Order: sequence, then structure tokens, then C-alpha cells
Amino acid sequence: MKKILAIALGLCLIIPIISLAGCVSSEKSSSSTIIIRTTGATFPKYQIQKWIEDYQKTHPNVRIEYEGGGSGYGQEVFAKGLTDIGRTDPPVKEDMWKKFLSTGDQPLQFPEIVGAVVITYNIPEIGNKTLKLSRDVLADIFLGKITYWDDERIKKINPEIADKLPHKKIIVVHRSDASGTTAIFTTYLSLISKDWAEKVGAGKTVNWPVDNMGRGVAGKGNPGVVAIVKSTPYTIAYTELSYAIEDNLPVAALENKNGNFVKPTDSTIKAAVSAVKANIPSPTEGYKEDLKQMLDAPGDNAYPIVAFTHLLVWENKEMKNGKHHYTPEKAKAIKDFLTWVLTEGQKPEHLAPGYVGLPQDVAKIGLNAVNMIKEQ
Repeated sequence: MKKILAIALGLCLIIPIISLAGCVSSEKSSSSTIIIRTTGATFPKYQIQKWIEDYQKTHPNVRIEYEGGGSGYGQEVFAKGLTDIGRTDPPVKEDMWKKFLSTGDQPLQFPEIVGAVVITYNIPEIGNKTLKLSRDVLADIFLGKITYWDDERIKKINPEIADKLPHKKIIVVHRSDASGTTAIFTTYLSLISKDWAEKVGAGKTVNWPVDNMGRGVAGKGNPGVVAIVKSTPYTIAYTELSYAIEDNLPVAALENKNGNFVKPTDSTIKAAVSAVKANIPSPTEGYKEDLKQMLDAPGDNAYPIVAFTHLLVWENKEMKNGKHHYTPEKAKAIKDFLTWVLTEGQKPEHLAPGYVGLPQDVAKIGLNAVNMIKEQ
């Protein structure tokens, strides 16, 4: 009898758990809430969270779930149909674009926001004081050619703090995952350093020379990189500006194309954007976009490492298997959300610290793409 009661009690406990799991995995909850999943780049994390928070205040029937993982991961799960909206910092390459097309549906790619990659560091002796880094010094630190923080080349461009720079080995922190932030940063290094371009190159993942020297450390995602910098003295790393702001980390003033040392701010990021006429291809041919177009922009006040981060959605044509990526309800919800992102979401009150809104002509390209999404 006791055994029968125990089994009955166990079933009573199991049934609600299964029911709850069913709600989580379904596209609609019992109250007809539409769930939109978005996955990929961590570069725009704080902006995405801000948009979701603001949008859901006036759209309680939509729940938007964001997962990071990096640009490479975002592209992969988008290709497999495991997320509704993919996020990637660098434009998708042609081989991955062909993988998208092989489903029978049409992928659409377009920018969502402008951000900046910054250099942050943990040097206890100087605290939050600004470190200046020239183009050659920056490249040579990440190449491993400059070993110590008190190297004469660093001291020469930082006379105000030269006597405080310690004789400690520089520890370089980089990403462990396939990263859009890495792609942006290594593309920039390839533009300013022939040595870097020839020995390392650019990509979402690269072979870091400092790893072979025992001075390289890897972190997963921008959050992982920042966590290592915060806890490890004498480190240097690249990350997205919003992470440095969020964690109150110092950022370096980088030498720009005009020879000026510039810190990343709203005005210096906007100066870089306005100095370059963005050339965005049709959203149906996103792989043709050039990542380098806003990097190392001219101008006295232009911050040198500025880039778009991108959205990936489906046009929602019938796939080869006879199905659609989105239900009519989900397609409509995605269109409503992305229309808001590209209009209201670009206004200052909806921007997170460290990000800059899109130029109007670029936002219009995105809006045209959103209107292409079929509701069946």
C-alpha cells in the first residue's frame, strides 16, 4: 500500500514539471504570448537587453529571449533553424550564406546598431588613468613583441604616467569562442600593421602569438574576457565599449588615422560613422558587405575601431521540406519588433551606454528588409 501511495505521489509531482517544460518549448504560452528567440553576438548584449526591456513594456503579449554565444554560434543556430533572429557582428561570409540558402528560404542581413571595440586593461599602479596606445605599439603588444608594461615605447607616449608603469609582463586576454568582436579587432590590426596581417590575419578565431609565449589567456564571450581582466592584474584585452562602461573599466586612447589619440565616446564614434559613407548591399546579398568600411575612419576626432553589428532573419519562403521558419503569428511579431528597433529603438532614450544609432539611410535598408518577411 505504501509503495502504491509513493508511486501516485511521484506521478503527481512529475505531471506539473512536464506541463511546465511543454510551455517553455512551445512557441506560444497558454496566455497566447508569442516567444521570439534571438541568438549570437555578445557585442550588442546591453543594447539588446535595453530594447527588450523597453519594447515589452508596451507589448506584453511578446516575450523575447536573448542568448549570446558569439557571432559564429549565432550564425550556426540560425542556419539550423534553432533561433528566430540571428545576430552577428561581421557580415556573414559567402560559404555560410550558401548554407542558409540551401534550406530553400531567403536569408536577410542588415545592421541594427553601431558599436565600438575598446582596449581595456588592469594595471594597479595607474588605476583608471588613461593609457595611450599608438598604432604600432598596440599591434606589437598583441603580437607579443612588447613584453613589459614599462617598455620604453609605451613610456614615451605616456609621459604623465611613465614613472608608474611597472616592470610586469603584459598578459593578453582574448576570446576563446568564434567571435565577431575578434573579427572586428583583428581586421583593424590587419589594416594598421603589415606584420599582423602577414603573420596572424583576421577572423572570428585566430592563432594568437602570445599563447605560444605563455602570456595569452582566453575568455568565453565579452563577459568572460571582462571577468578575467577585472580579476587579473597586468592584463590587456579588447571588448565592446558597453562592457567597459558597465564594469567601470578604464579604456585606452588609441591613435587614429589622423595621428590623434582618441577615447571612445558618443561623439568620437559618431565622428567615425559620419566620416564614411556606409555601403550596405541588398539584405538578400548580405555576404557582400565589407567589414572594413568604418574601421580606421579619417577625421581628427574619429575613434578608429567602429563597426555595425547585424541582424539575420528569414524572408519566410516555403522551405524544401515544405515548412516555413515562422508561423504567421511569429512572422508578424518579428516584423513589429524589428520595425520598432529600427525606428523608435534608435532614439537616444532607447540606446544603452556605449552604442550609437544607425544613420537614417542604413536604418531604411533594414526597414525594407523587415517588410520582405512574409506572414504567409
